[in-house]
Amino acid sequence: MNEMTELERFRSDVPELDLTDVRAEEHRLLSVMRDAAPDAGRPTGQRVPGRPRRAMRLRIGLAAGLGVAAAAAGAIAVNAGGEPASPPVVHTMPVASVQVLKRAADNAAKSPELHPRPGQFLVFDSRTMDTVESNSGGRHERYLDRQERKIWLPVDGDATHGVLQSRTLEPKPYPGWPIPAVARQNVGRSSMSKAADFDDRAEHLRSDYAYLSRLPTDPAKMYEHLYTGLGTGPGADATAWQNVGGMLTEAYMPRAQRAALFRAAAAIHGVTTVGRAVDAAGRTGVAVTLDPAGSGVREEYIFDEKTYEFLGRRSVVTNAGQAEAPVGSVLTNSAQLKVSIAERPPAVE
Repeated sequence: MNEMTELERFRSDVPELDLTDVRAEEHRLLSVMRDAAPDAGRPTGQRVPGRPRRAMRLRIGLAAGLGVAAAAAGAIAVNAGGEPASPPVVHTMPVASVQVLKRAADNAAKSPELHPRPGQFLVFDSRTMDTVESNSGGRHERYLDRQERKIWLPVDGDATHGVLQSRTLEPKPYPGWPIPAVARQNVGRSSMSKAADFDDRAEHLRSDYAYLSRLPTDPAKMYEHLYTGLGTGPGADATAWQNVGGMLTEAYMPRAQRAALFRAAAAIHGVTTVGRAVDAAGRTGVAVTLDPAGSGVREEYIFDEKTYEFLGRRSVVTNAGQAEAPVGSVLTNSAQLKVSIAERPPAVE
């Protein structure tokens, strides 16, 4: 048996691809990706994410779906891997220019701090407001859902080991829309559940204390960390700004790393101070933001006007046409009220 005979026998053992099946799988994947995009399609009955949350079922599902598709349809895998890898981009930190964040860094370096031990849990008390959209009975509905949250997160490890306690508050209307009856069904009720069924974040997006405490205390190196895996331009700046929020929301880091984070955030291109802002608990502070082109919404981080302690974050409409709400409308809001340490979380069945 020569090499050509061997090759022919090998080819006969491999079933030919059915292009109809491949295209159907490709269509299904594109549908999943459109549904997962935060600004497109807004899936029925789901929150419009204004910040990273612990429930990550969709992202895990998408990753698993892509893996199955790669195994089932070789053409997709070949296309994905055909592009040569780009060299990593080196991000050099420019001179920081946002005074609020520089003052927050000065305050963080002097403030008292918690010292959680391995095996313990950090407990975050907060109040939140998120946009919810639903389609029921042929009607499209929108409202602003409000919750009181208490979440126990492990000092070392992902959110799947955490516990979430929440209580539904009286909803608010989405600008220009009536509050639907479904929005008030659970008002006053409390629930306790696992914080997440899945946590598929990349290593550099981890927000547990053990990981955050190992990050650089040098602002320039923290700046590089914020841009991990990113290129250049407004899109990279917007993602780096979101990464800052992920390290502040229901997350706690030592004051040295926190100070470095604020100094690095102050150097992100396009970040500005927008003046006074009110968090979800009604506390007034001063906000800093980055307004990425195309989204119609800017993401603000709010700090106490005197102590420069981080209070919360909110998203504010900047383009009525893109956001489908009047300019100045607040579509998401949060307030971080307390951070403490617990030996263990409550039991959850």
